[in-house]
Amino acid sequence: MSKTLTVFTPAYNRAHTLGRTYESLCRQTLQDFCWLIVDDGSTDGTKELVAQWMAENRIEMRYIYQENQGMHGAHNTAYANITTELNTCIDSDDYMPDDAVERIVKFWREKGDISFAGFVGYDIDTKGNVIGTTFPTDMVTTTLIDYYQRGGQGDKKLVYRTEVVKQYPNYPLFKGERYVGLNVLTMQIDADYRLLVLNEPLVIVDYQEDGSSRMMWKQYWDNPQGFLYTREINLRYSMPFKRRIRLCIHYVSHALRAKQLYRIVTSPAPWLTIPLLPIGICLFLYTWYKVKNNAKMEIRSESF
Repeated sequence: MSKTLTVFTPAYNRAHTLGRTYESLCRQTLQDFCWLIVDDGSTDGTKELVAQWMAENRIEMRYIYQENQGMHGAHNTAYANITTELNTCIDSDDYMPDDAVERIVKFWREKGDISFAGFVGYDIDTKGNVIGTTFPTDMVTTTLIDYYQRGGQGDKKLVYRTEVVKQYPNYPLFKGERYVGLNVLTMQIDADYRLLVLNEPLVIVDYQEDGSSRMMWKQYWDNPQGFLYTREINLRYSMPFKRRIRLCIHYVSHALRAKQLYRIVTSPAPWLTIPLLPIGICLFLYTWYKVKNNAKMEIRSESF
């Protein structure tokens, strides 16, 4: 009998946290799911660890290894290989409440139909606190764009119909880069479908530092085409004017870094992008400054 849900996990050198995800899935009160792990080029023994779990045969599992492409590349591979009715992504440092799969399947069986892209629930931290905000009690359906424009905050957990996800193009892969924003897909889906709202926690998140804030500027610098594409897609959809201003400033900065100045004129909002060119140049120079100084910090720290 085929499963209803695929829980997929992109993993890159997370052998030290992946076990918690695995154990939470083994504890699920309903086993109507398959766990798909997309190993995005790990070098820390993830492959051997997963082979051990698959031999235990406690849950249905699939494992796919690929050369490192970044989170969006792992999502491409997952979507290409999912065949269940529903899917949801659980990061390799997160885990699920014991009854999460049961909640997902029961809710969809009771409320779902093909007019919806799927549904959305919320995340909690390891102490049980909601990440951001819950959904208004009168919100039965929404889109992510609508939710955030109404003042919603924090990461939310999406459960999509696989048939819907497969209607949209893959995230593009840019040579030498490892980033495209995942909201490129969600914004396109939002334009065509609404989501049901499940005002319950589906995932427990445990954000890992891994120097992410320190490396933020370097990520911008190293992935200009991916960020440029992400900002371009974002600008095609309706959002508050202040948000569009910020997007255009970043768009200019990424276009300069990618050495694609013509993109400033061909922006989805040239009437706003061109006047913001001076500020975008300032952001480009500031990013260069931050990356240069972080590199110096790393050299000094390695000398001890």
